[in-house]
Amino acid sequence: MIKLAIIGTGNMAKQHAIEFAKIKGVSIIACCDVDATRAKAFAEAHKIPYVFTNAAKMMDELELDAVTIVTPDAAHKPVALEAAKHGLHILCEKPLAVNARDAKEMMQAARRRKLITMVNFSYRGSSALQKARELVAAGRLGAITHVEASYMQGWLHRVSDAPEIGSSTLWRLSTKMGSNGTLGDIGVHIFDFATCVAGDIASLSCSLATFPKGVHGAKYKGAVLDANDSAAAVVRFRNGGVGCIHTTRWAGGHNNSIRLRVYGDKGSLVVDLDKSWSDLDVFLRSKDAKQAAWKTIKCAPTPNIYQRFVKSIVSGKNDQPDFETGWKVQQYLDACFASARKGKAVEI
Repeated sequence: MIKLAIIGTGNMAKQHAIEFAKIKGVSIIACCDVDATRAKAFAEAHKIPYVFTNAAKMMDELELDAVTIVTPDAAHKPVALEAAKHGLHILCEKPLAVNARDAKEMMQAARRRKLITMVNFSYRGSSALQKARELVAAGRLGAITHVEASYMQGWLHRVSDAPEIGSSTLWRLSTKMGSNGTLGDIGVHIFDFATCVAGDIASLSCSLATFPKGVHGAKYKGAVLDANDSAAAVVRFRNGGVGCIHTTRWAGGHNNSIRLRVYGDKGSLVVDLDKSWSDLDVFLRSKDAKQAAWKTIKCAPTPNIYQRFVKSIVSGKNDQPDFETGWKVQQYLDACFASARKGKAVEI
């Protein structure tokens, strides 16, 4: 039996509790949150026996096998380092850390203890994405030439028209409240989504933009609304391909639209999560031009991140995305900020 603790009991932690409870051989024996009232309510809702407000104390007192970290981003590093010190396997919410330096330290600490690590890049649960990764790795698309990846949301239109901005939304719009903007919140997903299939990035040039928030302008009740709203990066992959990775919260009419298009000298593919998480559109070149056409592959379901984490612990073989992947994605985000600040391309 894998004895698991959930650290952080906010909204996202509910999904962790629900999913881990479904997995045979896993027992959620504890939860931890600095807010004692919230932690107790979470424990009662999910029938968790032990409640703590201090993660280190919890790890000292209980015999645990693994933790899942669902805290605010800034707490990821200290909690993960404490878990690694205790020899616990770690699933961490995205982004892995607030910068690449911290992410690397977390990765190295876990490696020294030979621990299973994973980062919750949830869109890897798409079976279409997993099949796309498989086809590219097998060389079916040939040499990768061009990539286009986008993550579009449109909720800033609603914020701009609303008389009030709720606290759960406000922090996402202000750097002083800890936000890295659209790039840090959903850009982290699209960089992982693209590189999961197309491979590692060698260099990039990025533009960031922040726009007035309608009736609120650039401030709201003393908070400066300065976090980036849109990010557009021109990238060069280590395999020689080029591409564009972009994201915004100003895409009116889009709730949560994620699309990846990958082109190679032997074929092309499209993953569009608005259409389906399991349908992969593929075009493969043929010697007979009349036989070459787009087709849709119906991809079989794949295990979700929680299932893959547990399977990795049982097998001892670390599935993806691990802390190294989280570190690489954080390098891309850091490079985006550096490029936007310097006004030129940045090597990774």
